[in-house]
Formats: sequence, C-alpha cells, structure tokens
Amino acid sequence: MIPVDQVLTELRKLREHDLPTHGGRTMAYVYDSGLDELDDLAARAHALASSTNGLDPTAFPSLLRMENEIVGTAARLLNGGVGQVTSGGTESCMLAVLAARGDAERPSIVLPVTAHAAFHKAAHYFGIRTIPVPVGADFRVDPADVRAAIDDDTVLVVASAPSYAHGVVDPVTDIAAIAGDRGIRCHVDACIGGWVLPYFGRLGVEFEPFDFTVPGVTSISVDLHKYAYCPKGTSVLLHASSELRRTQYFASAAWPGYTMLNSTMQSTRSGGPIAAAWAVLRHVGDEGYLELARRTLCAVRALRIGIDDLGLRVLGDPVSTLLAVTSPDVDPFALADKMRARGWYVQPQFAFQNSPTNLHLTVTAANHGNENLFLDALRESLADTAPVAVDTSILDGLDPETLTAEQFDALMGAVDMSAGMAAVNTLLEAAPAKLRERLLIEFLGRLYS
Repeated sequence: MIPVDQVLTELRKLREHDLPTHGGRTMAYVYDSGLDELDDLAARAHALASSTNGLDPTAFPSLLRMENEIVGTAARLLNGGVGQVTSGGTESCMLAVLAARGDAERPSIVLPVTAHAAFHKAAHYFGIRTIPVPVGADFRVDPADVRAAIDDDTVLVVASAPSYAHGVVDPVTDIAAIAGDRGIRCHVDACIGGWVLPYFGRLGVEFEPFDFTVPGVTSISVDLHKYAYCPKGTSVLLHASSELRRTQYFASAAWPGYTMLNSTMQSTRSGGPIAAAWAVLRHVGDEGYLELARRTLCAVRALRIGIDDLGLRVLGDPVSTLLAVTSPDVDPFALADKMRARGWYVQPQFAFQNSPTNLHLTVTAANHGNENLFLDALRESLADTAPVAVDTSILDGLDPETLTAEQFDALMGAVDMSAGMAAVNTLLEAAPAKLRERLLIEFLGRLYS
C-alpha cells in the first residue's frame, strides 16, 4: 500500500496545475465566499456522511432530515414549493423537463435562445422537441414571441432568472401567465440567481419577480453550490405542489430485487454533499447570506464602473452577478489569454445571433476588495492584446457527420496554440454549430483516452 502522506502529496502536486478556486481569480465554474472556515466545515461534514446512501431515506434518516431542511430553506427563500436536492443545476433542469413531459407523444418545450443548454440536453435525452425563441437587444425574450411559439404539444415553457450568458432576468410574470392560460407548466431556471437575487432585493436592487409568488410558475431550480457557497454538487428543484412533483419520481417493481424508488435521476447518492450543504446553510444563516450578497453587489458595481471606464461594453442590463463584456475594438479571445497570463480566468463566449463574442465574468463575494486588482490586470491586458489571425478555410469541407480522427488530428495540427487558446476559440467560433459540437466531442474523447 502507498502511504497516506505520499498519496496526499501526489494529489496536492496534481492540483498545482488547476485554476485557483479561491481568491476570486477564476470568474467561472467556482463560487468563493471568501470565508476561510467554510471549506473546513464542509469537508468535515462531508466526511461524516460520505459513506451513507440517499437511495433509501428510511435506512439513513439523518439524510432525510437534512434534505428536508435544505429544501425547506430554499422554499422559504423562494416563497413556496416542495422538492429534492439534486447533483447540480443540469439535473434539476432535466428533472423539471422530465416531470413536465409525462406521457406526451410528441412533446415540445418553448425556451428563449438564452436558456441554459441543460434544457437542450434534457430534450436530447428524453425525446423532446425544442422551440427556441429569439431575444431582443436587451437579451430578454418578448412574451408575445413566447405565446406565438407554443404549439399543441408544448408541455413546458422556460424562463431564466437570470440567464447565464448575460445576467438578465426574463419577464417571468408575463411568461408564466401565458403558460398558465394554456394549462402548461412554467419552469424558472434560477440556478445561478435563485439564492442571491432575493438578498439583492433586500438590498434595494429591482428585478422581475420570479418566485412562487408569480402565478403560473410551477417549478424553480436553484443551485446551492453557486451563491449558497456549498460544495459541488448540490442543487434544489422545487415544484409548486406535490402533485406536480409526482411525475419526477421513478418506481420499478419489474425485477426480483428491491422495488427501485428514486426521487432524482440518481439511485445511489452519497450523503456527503447533502451533509456538507446542510452544514454550510446552518453556519452562514440568513444574515450571513445577506452580508455575502452585499459584498458581491459592491464588487459587481465597482467592476461594472471600471469596465465602462476602460471603454469596454457590458451587454444588456444585468441585475445579478454576471457580466458579459465586449468591444468591437478588442479580440475577446486574445484578451482572455492575456488575462489568464496575469492570473485571471475569464470565460470566452462565442457570438450567437445578436450576442457578439464576449467575455463572461461570474462575480462572487471573494471579488469584494480585489476589484482594482482585476481592473489593473484588465487595463494592462488591453494594452497588450492584438488580434489573432487564423485561417478558417481549414474548416472547409469538414462534415460533422463524417468527420474522421485523421481529419481532426490534421485540423489541430494546423492551429498554433503557442500563445494560448485564442486561435482555437477563433476557429471554433467560425465553425457552424454542428461542426463545433462534433469537434469538441472529438476533443473530449481524446482527453479521456
């Protein structure tokens, strides 16, 4: 056996190549409260319950109690609902789609083009048609367009609070009313905003109401591993009633073993994430989350002013914690590489319909007090950024349906990655959507080979 200390030393060595998860320098993927004690608390709570199994709540009543208390906290924050803890926002969104699907033969879901890709994943998995609806210059969907998109097979209408790409909240009140008039479910994807926007509201921020006080809202997803600052992966899916939730559940007695009974897409579920989330929620508490929201709001406002002063543009009018930054005079992909060289990760977003190429910033409480560090790095990076030239003609003739491993290798060999990811991102943006998806799937397969 390899000694414990040696294994942990090896693990720490491996982690040296990862993006930093603390200090607010990774402005996507991770959420940092800036509270030093949270990591230790979550890790210790996780360890106490990691060997338990949420498959059978009668076998481990501690998990049942903790999950009910977690869901109850989310329900109080969002003014209603019953639900479950899931593994993350994608599972929450997929379960909302599954619950709405029922036994429909040709179901469709209507969603703004800004809705999270998790809904397209759900449609792919569950055999559902998606009816995407374009958004306006403010990146919000027009309720009239939603009404026009609904067909006789529509089982669900989706709204975002906020959308990930631009941080804007859809007109949930009107969308939910339209869905309700047709007897259709309305899901609000508040995965990234559901825990922080209610506190922003208490701090004076105005935004479109999106919780269960809005007539017609039938389900809401809210992630705990985002602005509740719990460990990955924990989310909550709330339904307006137990009756609406019932179609989310699965039971099967069609085999000689125990009757399978699942509340989520998972069967075996480690109790570790549930215990860790429960402990963090208990420790931080309502006033603690209000203070974390205040710090985050201060950081958002300071960064937005600084970004404007540097001549960059924030897309839309975000009311939450997400900023999409662009400029016609700057290559965002090259800028992202320069920022990463200075120790900051900002997430490139490809152009899509009326949304230009931009950089996504997820702002957390840990960014408060470090705003000038980011803005100084951004100023230096802007002065140091030049457009990256890529011959996109190498994409000509590539068919996503027939792409071979040899073609992919030749494509990657023709791209100069010595200066960073800008050349790859430029090429990917130039590729049609289906080809881009195919190229990235091929790349993913190489990573895991």
